Amino acid sequence: MSNDRTERPAPNLRLYDSAARAVVPLTPTVTPGTVAIYLCGATVQGSPHIGHMRSAIAFDVLRRWLERSGQRVVLIRNVTDIDDKILAKSTAADPPVEWWAWAQRYEREFDAAYRALGVAPPTYEPRATGHVPEMIDLVQRLLDAGHAYVGERGNVYFDVRSLSDYGSLTNQRVEDLATTEDESQIDDDVEADKRDPRDFALWKAARPAEPADAAWDAPWGRGRPGWHLECSAMSRRYLGEVFDIHGGGIDLRFPHHENEQAQSHGAGWGFARHWVHNAWVTVKGEKMSKSLGNSLVVAELLKTYDAPVLRLALGTVHHRSTVEFSDETLADAAGLWERLSGAVLRAREETEGGGTSPVDAAVETVRARALPAEYTAAMDEDLNLAGAMAVVHATLKRLNTVLAARVSERDAVVDAALDLRSQLDVMGLDPLAEPWRSRVLGTGPAGADAAAADALDHLVTALLDQRAEARAARDWARADALRDELTAAGVVVEDSAAGARWHVA
Repeated sequence: MSNDRTERPAPNLRLYDSAARAVVPLTPTVTPGTVAIYLCGATVQGSPHIGHMRSAIAFDVLRRWLERSGQRVVLIRNVTDIDDKILAKSTAADPPVEWWAWAQRYEREFDAAYRALGVAPPTYEPRATGHVPEMIDLVQRLLDAGHAYVGERGNVYFDVRSLSDYGSLTNQRVEDLATTEDESQIDDDVEADKRDPRDFALWKAARPAEPADAAWDAPWGRGRPGWHLECSAMSRRYLGEVFDIHGGGIDLRFPHHENEQAQSHGAGWGFARHWVHNAWVTVKGEKMSKSLGNSLVVAELLKTYDAPVLRLALGTVHHRSTVEFSDETLADAAGLWERLSGAVLRAREETEGGGTSPVDAAVETVRARALPAEYTAAMDEDLNLAGAMAVVHATLKRLNTVLAARVSERDAVVDAALDLRSQLDVMGLDPLAEPWRSRVLGTGPAGADAAAADALDHLVTALLDQRAEARAARDWARADALRDELTAAGVVVEDSAAGARWHVA
């Protein structure tokens, strides 16, 4: 990590630690004033779904809150671009695709989904294939320490019985386990020469049926890294032997995170001081999964739902609570987003003078505002989003009250609107900040091609001008017809004292 000598306050945040099975203080951090986080990112085998985004948004909120609390955050989110599933799916494609091209395609899709939902880029986003030398060094270190062995077929395994604290993360005894491999990683070649079926693969020997370029030379034979190995190697590369938080979805606790910890402890590294896991997304009460046929791809959902609505639905529920994803959930989120963004926009219009409004302050100004004590207390207690959202709703009510006053006080409107923006910013939902700003202001869909957005804005504005002329001439039939034409095209028109505004439905 880079040196940052800026004096910063210690965080007051308390988080539920999956290993301790209790809410514990984050303080002190390994490096005072800095919080180092390793987040398990995408295995780029297919298109990103809302389960992936739940994790990304949950840790984006954690990062935002830490930064708002004065911390420097170093967030590493890896990309697994070599894996059994990637090799299998790229080979099975019709026609077959090079495994690295398959991985790159879906990495781009993940990147687009993150950007669409307002997830800030990590500090670094390393790929597994770029860190194979570090993984080979780790395997050799584990072999030298007596925690690993080479099988007859050239696979290398971690000996789980060699580590006294194996199972401590998930509170399990080795004796009670049948395997420590993920189902997708189990096959005859890997199982054949294990000394114990509970050992897990660190290195998989090259196979004749797999692409020749999906393997690397190593002292014990050519092959590729096991699924767990990469995260231990890359977290040490970017965060050191000890860091503050390891995060990911609850489904990764076992075996992935347990095995990561075992590798790192076996190497003599302290590894993660805290473990933070987000809960699942459920559909009709069942965990979202491909086997259930209910994996919801982000790109498809964005054809129907506005991006901030998806973010609000996924990101304003406590990270340890499941999100029930349904039409009703999205309808509720859409209604709330309309109320929040609409109130901020009305405040901007009410206080506009000379083409500018103090409500439209820069993001830096918004973030510098003091947050209510109730909001801060809620977020500091395990990111209690329900408590924080209660403050948001109270602030929204205050803003609507001053807006509805017969003679609204400009300063009161500005104050309430900036407070609301400030609170929403922590959740990545400030309506006047990107990527939502262009949507809210009606200047076109965020993230669209610039030329297309400009063309759409030009056409919609021309029709709105015609409608304004018709209304001025009291030609209500013509005005209504133009509005209906825009509605049929998926453009929502909202009339206000400052004129008509629009956004894509």
